[in-house]
Formats: sequence, C-alpha cells, structure tokens
Amino acid sequence: MAENPLGLGGIVQKAANPVMEYVKSPEKQRQLHARTLKVVILSQIFGGAGLAAGITVGALLAQAMLGTESFSGVPTALFTLGSASAALIVGRLSQRFSRRVGLASGFLAGGIGAIGVVLAAILDSVPLLFISMLVYGGGTATNLQARYAGTDLALPEHRAKAISLAMVFTTIGALAGPNLVSVTGNFAVSIGAPALSGPFLLAALAFLAAGIVLLIFLRPDPLIVAKAIAEEQRMKSDLHPEDRPRVQEQSGNVKGIMVGATVMVLTQIVMTAIMTMTPVHMKHHGHGLSEVGIVIGLHVAAMYLPSPVTGFLVDKFGRIPMSYMAGLTLLLSGLLAANVPGDSMVLLVAALVLLGLGWNFGFISGTAAIVDATTPQSRAKTQGTVDVLVALGGASGGALSGMVVAQTSFATLSLSGAIVSLLLIPVVVWSRSQEGKKR
Repeated sequence: MAENPLGLGGIVQKAANPVMEYVKSPEKQRQLHARTLKVVILSQIFGGAGLAAGITVGALLAQAMLGTESFSGVPTALFTLGSASAALIVGRLSQRFSRRVGLASGFLAGGIGAIGVVLAAILDSVPLLFISMLVYGGGTATNLQARYAGTDLALPEHRAKAISLAMVFTTIGALAGPNLVSVTGNFAVSIGAPALSGPFLLAALAFLAAGIVLLIFLRPDPLIVAKAIAEEQRMKSDLHPEDRPRVQEQSGNVKGIMVGATVMVLTQIVMTAIMTMTPVHMKHHGHGLSEVGIVIGLHVAAMYLPSPVTGFLVDKFGRIPMSYMAGLTLLLSGLLAANVPGDSMVLLVAALVLLGLGWNFGFISGTAAIVDATTPQSRAKTQGTVDVLVALGGASGGALSGMVVAQTSFATLSLSGAIVSLLLIPVVVWSRSQEGKKR
C-alpha cells in the first residue's frame, strides 16, 4: 500500500484518494460543505423534535411520578447531566473516527433513552426514569454538537452563518414537539401508557431517524477533510517559512476558548433554570398542557428561529458585541418573568421568547468563538469538552430551579437568572482588555 503523503492517521489513510480530491479542489470543498449542511439540517429537524420532549413534559412527568415538585427539576438535571457525558464521548468519537460516527452514536443512544423513559412511565419505575433520562441526554447533546459539523469546511467569515443554518432547522422539529403534546399523549393513552410519556415516543422515533440519516449520508466526513486540508497547509508553510506567522495565528487560542465557553455556560444556566420551572409555574395558575405546549414551543422557536439573523450579526459585528446582547436580553427576560402575573399568557410568552432569544445570541456567538479558537486537529475534542461544561451548567440550573421555587418562588428564580446574566458583561470586558494589551 502506498504511503500517505499527508502522514495522517488511519482513517485518512484508508480514504486518502477521495480525501485528496477535496484537499486539492476548493470547488469540491464548497460542494462538500453545501452537502454537509443539507445532511446536518435534515438531522436537526428530527433532533429538534426529540429534544423538545424533555423540555416540555420532563418536569411534569417527574412531578406526577414522584408526587412532589421539589424534585421536578431533577429530570432536566439528569438529561443535561447525561448530555454532558455524551458531549464528551461524542466529541472524542468524532475526533478519533469521524463526525459521522460520533454524531450517529449520540442520536441512537438518545433514542434508546427515550424508549426507556416511556417504559419507566408505564412501569411507574423512578429508578428506570432517572437512568433513561441520563441516556436520553445523549440525543440532546448530539443535537447541539451537530452544529459543529457545519463549520468544519466553512470560511472563517461565514462560520456563524453555518452554525445558524444548522440550528434554525431545529426549529421545525422543536416547534412540532411541544405542539404535539396532546396528540402524542392521546396516542400513549391508547396503547396503555401515561399521557405524559407520549412526547417521548416521538423523541425516540426522531432521535433514531436523525442517527440513521447521519450514518448513511454524512460522507465524505467533513472533519476528516478539514484535517487533511490543515495538514496540507502546514506542509506548505514548512516549505514557505514566510507563511508561518499566518498559520500560527490559526493555532489553538486558550483565551478564546475560555471566553466562548463562559458565554455559552452562563446563557445555558439562565435559560435552563427559568425554562424548566415555567411549566410547573403555569400548572399552579391553572394552565393546561396545551397552553404549556404553546409557551414552550414559542420559547424553543425563539431559541432557534432567529439563528440566520443572529449568524449574520455575529459574522458582521463580531462575537463580543453579540455576547453583550445576550446578557442584556437575558436580563430583560428574567426581570419580566419575575413580575408576570401567573395567569397572563401574553406576558409569559414574552418572557420566554426573550429567554430563548438571549440564549440564541449567546450560543451562536460563543460557538463561533470556540471554532475560531481551535484547529481541525483538536477541534472536535475541544468542542466536546466545552459542551460538557455547557451541559453541566444546564444540569445545575435544572436541579437548583425546582429547589429554589419550592423554597421561595418562581419570581425569585427569575430574578436570580437576571443577576447571573449580568456576569457576561465583565467576561467580555476582560476579553477586550486582554486583546488591547496584546496590540
């Protein structure tokens, strides 16, 4: 077997010829990038429907099975904790093998977890519910990690746009999920399962479908091609030392990773905490499942639907200014949620839409910062590690939210979220001051 001129690992060696076709042709790279986005978009449509189940009825299912609201935030904490573990595993699998293997494995695991939640509801088994929620978290983590696949071959000035395109199509599934709560609940009852387990039947089908789509169609793998392109550029820089400073600028940037990770973690904590207890808060004020579905559906739409506009703004004005906007928007959301009368659907929708929008600003700007600060040789592993921190932040927000509301009130929880969102401002100020010192 001929020696691989790039000196890459086993996977690239086995696929040297097709990979080299893309390395040598910018036009083929653009074509592969466009095809990758289409595959990722299709998987995101399915994945969005899968993640919406836990958001919409996870807390209510736990409250029904446990008989208390003090621990109603535990399912959210568990599937976000499972998401943390899955993010690490998916990132490592993607780095070692390919995006296709890593992402498909995560979605398939999420589908199995959703099936376990349905069985737990039928058997009224709390231990099985908790275990299944952990596994279900694999699908939610993978749904978020899929956004990175769209950036592997994107030009630096178009990375936020690529992230936004991958995310916006999650809206289709994410909107369908909450608004099918009644339909899936009725179907669950018809087969002898509790109504609240219905959305998890949909989640199982959605996550399994997403995994199969990626497993079959994400070829050639964008991360393998990106690694090969980076290695080719490195070899050229060795031959042309005058290009070396430009290549070095593309190496890993620890400060950039820290800032991007902090922005995503703080926005995830605030969003998860307030979102988790909103269905319980609404139930206390006489709202039914269909109304909960509307509010959460619009919240999830605000998390993803504005993505193309956000991506454009992040690419045009920069990662840091949009991080400021994330903090200010989340602040407004927390203040509004804290003062909304429990029976006001309009104001609840407004607060939750602002919550989703603030998360969108922070998540896309933070993700773009992470991609900017990493290289293909370590990118997937680093991205997985950062998403672990994001998931743990969400787990903390979900776990503490129920306890805070049980001991105080939903208003106190919302005000706490508003205060946490203000921490984004000193983070981005520090980032800019550090940049100024280097100039």
